[in-house]
Amino acid sequence: MFHPLIRGVVLGGSMINVGVVGATGYAGAELVRLLSGHPNVQIAVLTSRKYAGEQFSDVYPSMAGIVDGVLEAYDADVLAERTDLVFTALPHQLPMELVPELVERGVRVVDLSADFRFRDVPRYEAVYQPHSAGTYTEQAVYGLSEIYTDDIRKSNLIGNPGCYPTSVLLPLIPLIRNHWLDLDSIVADAKSGVSGAGRSPSLTTHFCEVQESFKAYKVGSHRHTPEMEEVLEKEAGVPVQITFVPHLVPKSRGMLTTLYVRLLERRSDDAVRDLLQQFYRGAPFVRIRSSDRPPDTLHVRGTNYCDIGCKIERGGRLILISAIDNLVKGAAGQAVQNMNIMLGFDQREGLDQIPYPL
Repeated sequence: MFHPLIRGVVLGGSMINVGVVGATGYAGAELVRLLSGHPNVQIAVLTSRKYAGEQFSDVYPSMAGIVDGVLEAYDADVLAERTDLVFTALPHQLPMELVPELVERGVRVVDLSADFRFRDVPRYEAVYQPHSAGTYTEQAVYGLSEIYTDDIRKSNLIGNPGCYPTSVLLPLIPLIRNHWLDLDSIVADAKSGVSGAGRSPSLTTHFCEVQESFKAYKVGSHRHTPEMEEVLEKEAGVPVQITFVPHLVPKSRGMLTTLYVRLLERRSDDAVRDLLQQFYRGAPFVRIRSSDRPPDTLHVRGTNYCDIGCKIERGGRLILISAIDNLVKGAAGQAVQNMNIMLGFDQREGLDQIPYPL
């Protein structure tokens, strides 16, 4: 008889079985952490290529006594039999091979890679590799939870946004929809913790290379740039090209993005803040900060919040600042939020972590 790896508490008769493919990467492990506290979820299958046959809590000892289930090799038939929804937390290129067989078996999928974020397949292929499941990108919905809620609710396949795009798009889209911005002037300066590079070891994320280092990387060539531009073009209705420079900071998690953009008309700080507050009214995970308390990664650590601040400098240029946890709102948390939307749960279910005071 099958026993779920961890059982939630039935709420209103709604209980679903979920699987996490790639459960031992940083985003996958964060998914397990969040899902283990979700009242409407049973974690039914956890897969890992490297650790198949081992207990999840042996890979992540912090989860001992919470999630002790055995990791399994990937099997589409097993996932289809045991689960209602699957999260694929794998590097790009792998999900495009696996997701179609899950969708065809009637399993809903939230994919955390880049494989199903793009509607324009040639744009994806220009910065990643040839796409073997291009027809599925047409049915996939870009899972920016606060922006495309209605589309997410009706979809069986979600392309979960990247962490940098989440931090850039949430502050910009309200202003773009209201035609306040000069679209040729957008500059995004973003800083991320090292966990954004994933769990696989590499020289660039080695302790000795990162500690006491603060550096830009992939300047002018980061793969998240075309992802952001595709969404911005959809919102604006015209081609958009942004300047995006990511930086690596010596911390495990957290992301701070500062955007510089010209306004088409002179505005006040209060006017910008009021527009953002009105746009995100009722959005449980977006907080608009006051000018004297700008966003800080410390204040969103371990949570699904995106904090946004704004300030117009003396020359009239608008400065927007956002802070997220790159593993939560930038990956696993937004994926759970998308699951909640797809299944008709309250968006806050499983994501109501209280921020650390310090």
